[in-house]
Amino acid sequence: MAGRIPQHFIDDLLARINIVDVIDGRVKLKRAGKNYSGLCPFHKEKSPSFSVSPDKQFYYCFGCGAGGNALGFLMEYDRLNFPEAVEELAKLAGMDVPREEGRPVDHQREQRLKRQFEALEQANTFFQQQLRQSPERERAVNYLKQRGLSGQIAAAFGIGYAPPGWDNLMNHFSAVDNATELLEQSGMVIHNEEKASHYDRFRDRIMFPIRDVRGRVLGFGGRVLGDDKPKYLNSPETPTFHKGRELYGLYEARQHSNHLDRLLIVEGYMDVVSLAQHGIHWSVATLGTATTAQHLERLFKLVPEVIFCFDGDQAGRTAALRALHTTLPVIKDGQEARFLFLPDGEDPDTLVRQEGEAAFSERVTQALPLSEFFFKSLTEDADLSSMDGRARFSNTALPLIQSMQPGLLKQMMMDRICEITGLSLEQLGSVIDLHQVTQPSQEQPPPEQYTPSPAPRYDEPRAPSYEPTPQRQSTRQQSRHLVNQAISILLHQPSLATQAPKAEEFVLVDEPNISVLTHLLEYLQQTPGSSLGTLLVDWQDDDARRADLMLLNEISHLDPILGNTNAASLLQDTLKRILARREDAQLDQLLKKSRQSPLTSEEKQTLQQLLINQRN
Repeated sequence: MAGRIPQHFIDDLLARINIVDVIDGRVKLKRAGKNYSGLCPFHKEKSPSFSVSPDKQFYYCFGCGAGGNALGFLMEYDRLNFPEAVEELAKLAGMDVPREEGRPVDHQREQRLKRQFEALEQANTFFQQQLRQSPERERAVNYLKQRGLSGQIAAAFGIGYAPPGWDNLMNHFSAVDNATELLEQSGMVIHNEEKASHYDRFRDRIMFPIRDVRGRVLGFGGRVLGDDKPKYLNSPETPTFHKGRELYGLYEARQHSNHLDRLLIVEGYMDVVSLAQHGIHWSVATLGTATTAQHLERLFKLVPEVIFCFDGDQAGRTAALRALHTTLPVIKDGQEARFLFLPDGEDPDTLVRQEGEAAFSERVTQALPLSEFFFKSLTEDADLSSMDGRARFSNTALPLIQSMQPGLLKQMMMDRICEITGLSLEQLGSVIDLHQVTQPSQEQPPPEQYTPSPAPRYDEPRAPSYEPTPQRQSTRQQSRHLVNQAISILLHQPSLATQAPKAEEFVLVDEPNISVLTHLLEYLQQTPGSSLGTLLVDWQDDDARRADLMLLNEISHLDPILGNTNAASLLQDTLKRILARREDAQLDQLLKKSRQSPLTSEEKQTLQQLLINQRN
């Protein structure tokens, strides 16, 4: 693992780099007063709302809220991790990135990875040359022509050909030091232990290079031309290639357009290439695996809409249900997933060649929204006319919805279950914890109207009925804003953390993002003199803090210091108001406990007093 990048270098690097130069090479900017503006690269828009400030060395989009410094922009736009973004900025500044002692650099590992990337790129060049020069290339060229591909599209995707034979690639690398070991580590040759020899993994196959978002070749997919099995063969897992994270065609889609608003997930390499041949440059394919949560999280950072494409047969339906289950815990409000089913016996490649781009795109527009497919698939064979049937439906549907992130979509799907079953939320609450199902997400404002429930009677065995009053809900929404505001102030002025209450005082506060605020305060208070740069370095290597980093990136665009406002006073007031929410947290905890087991007499008295306080 590479050694730690010193904070003084990061600070010096950001001081030398002009954020306008970094962004202007990727987004067309125009001067607008003291700042620069352009179309936001992170969401689709027709009028510019993306602003870059050379004074603050900060960017911010008034449309989607994206914001940060030059490092943050490279991480988001080029999909780089923190060390890679630092390396990229250092190249622009003509600086070498130093590493601190105590965390030694694994130079051997870095050198191995570098050589593997070079070998994969050299192999890619070899395969493309063979498509043009190999004596056996005629079969490969005829195959591509029969599939309707032009030379331009083949070149755009870097398609090549691995000719028949057991050692063509090995012979091509004969002049490279330790070529056999290098090719084996890269997944390009196979070791025959019985004969103590090696042979080419890909033989007589159309070759599709698999690239990362930076355009580096990670591995290959090979489509057989003869009768060998399997029809498609992928590179094995290697230090450079991880099937569960990568998507074929994503690099090419982003090369074609930096303003993608949707992506179509298909099954095969030829589907992606054929769709691009017919003008649909926004499809990607998984690499012989089902779509994973990592795939979806990555795609939803790039586009708000993902469409799954499946065959209309039973296998396609089964795969669609698997994709549905994967999507439910990942999708958030503002994101959309839809499901497209093709006629039996057709795939995107054959269908787009038959009917063309316009007709195929029209099919995409008619794809089923996630919620519609969810209820259609779960009610098709259910007998909703009987209580037993409705109970079975509920037992299947409720855990799936419970796995979703809090938000309006989750709430509306719960409402739909109530319509189908004829049960109220309270009745469903006897099956699952509705506190987790119906809590609004931080991105969406909560409902405005509630009906106060009657005063609870604690001589009854059931848990007290409780619904937030408008005043309480307004307070919760305000507190959500306060937590983000406190985080933003600390990100802009980390030194103020030493004047704030201790981090542990916020542990009992139950509000969105409160754990992020607690972790941020704890870090800044335990490491005086630290900055956002040191935090990024320290948390990047901490698996438990990477999720916090994502939220900090979303919140960091806020500028809570308005006019002559005193930042220290604003932070103190904000944190004081957040701490006042501990009573709300205690109330929520008691309510949740009351659903699971009887409360003690003392707990009932405490709960009753808290409810009275909330209504006063």
